[in-house]
Amino acid sequence: MNKISVLFFSFCAFTVLSCSGIQKPGGGFNLFTVQQDIELGKQVQQEIASKPNEYPVLPVASNREAYAYIQKITDRILNTGQVPYRNEFAWDVKIIDDDNTLNAFCTPGGYIYVYTGLIKFLDSEEALAGVMGHEIAHAAQRHSTRQMTKIYGLQTVVSVATGQAEPGMLSQIALGIINLRFSRTHEKEADTYSVNYLCPTTYEADGAADFFKKIQSQGGARQPEFLSTHPDPGNRVANITKTAQAKGCRGTQTYQSEYTKFKNSL
Repeated sequence: MNKISVLFFSFCAFTVLSCSGIQKPGGGFNLFTVQQDIELGKQVQQEIASKPNEYPVLPVASNREAYAYIQKITDRILNTGQVPYRNEFAWDVKIIDDDNTLNAFCTPGGYIYVYTGLIKFLDSEEALAGVMGHEIAHAAQRHSTRQMTKIYGLQTVVSVATGQAEPGMLSQIALGIINLRFSRTHEKEADTYSVNYLCPTTYEADGAADFFKKIQSQGGARQPEFLSTHPDPGNRVANITKTAQAKGCRGTQTYQSEYTKFKNSL
């Protein structure tokens, strides 16, 4: 970013009403450009790769069938033509070997991480596809950098964008992205987009609801921490199902037998 760009970037931050494209639907300003989402995603991906004890990513070479399976799910979502930045973002998916964590996340720029704990918790491919669609939506709608704009403020955003961030700041931001708690509005948006992404496929489009249904069936015994600040799972199930019905989605496939084989391979 050159000096003129930085000045314009700063000017927009203080005169947001006059800068088109900054205010986003669903709440929150975004001072990052799409290219900066891409670059930040690369940096977060490198940060995760540098900490194998903290993020034990399964090696692709010795888990080719598992990666082919989860990439197939990713491609089905991306190839619907519904996902923004389909060709700009990386959409690279990795599996983190941690059976105790019910989580998945997607960085800015489309680096997707799915924990084995989540994979083994779910019962069908369409359920995992629904969760992955939700996480892909967070990246495609640029929720992370919208949240970061709000949390870190102008000075930090500019330092990251220009490569002048203080030592340790990138690690802090990377950790923040991984553990980011999205707003209720962003979570609702991601639920809706998950349905939109699955609707043109053979999957049951309300696959994301299966995650919340199973959490409810267990009385919240394994409820992930990120749910503690967000709407009741029952409300999210109802909203997801209602959205799928309103759109007239016709997919019926769950691919349970294939999914069981995938789970057992991990």
